Amino acid sequence: MDKITKYFNAERAESLLFVLVGLIAVFCAIYFFTKINQPFYNGMSYSLVAIALIQITVGASVYFRSPKDIERVNKMVQSEKEKIQNEEIPRMNTVMKNFVLYRWIEIGLLLIGFALFFIFQPETFWKGFGIGLSIQSCFMLLLDFFAESRGKVYLDYLQNFSSNLS
Repeated sequence: MDKITKYFNAERAESLLFVLVGLIAVFCAIYFFTKINQPFYNGMSYSLVAIALIQITVGASVYFRSPKDIERVNKMVQSEKEKIQNEEIPRMNTVMKNFVLYRWIEIGLLLIGFALFFIFQPETFWKGFGIGLSIQSCFMLLLDFFAESRGKVYLDYLQNFSSNLS
């Protein structure tokens, strides 16, 4: 399997994890609202669902976009090599910069979640909200860490490919 297909298939596989984590969070939130219905669990539910909607949306879009990306970049490699330098490398540079932004946002949300957990009394809405926010932020941080690592390998491949054309 070539590096392009490997990269986008790995992105696609991880996007399913994003969707799965999001769906689990939604199901937990529904359970907390309908079966437990206490302030702590209701607070947790709100933060779980808020980030789950992002996970499901991003995961689904990456999942459905990846086959087209494989086709698009393979076409560039085969017959439009200059587009690797002019389009795909700049696109990936933007993606890599966005990972830095996402990481800081996720760390910020994690810290806010911890602060809410430690500031508020047991079994309160905001303590639950903090726990849910912390859990979801950890998942996002972890999954984005792996995505960023793969992105760096893919970008290095593109840059090496492009430099070999010169």
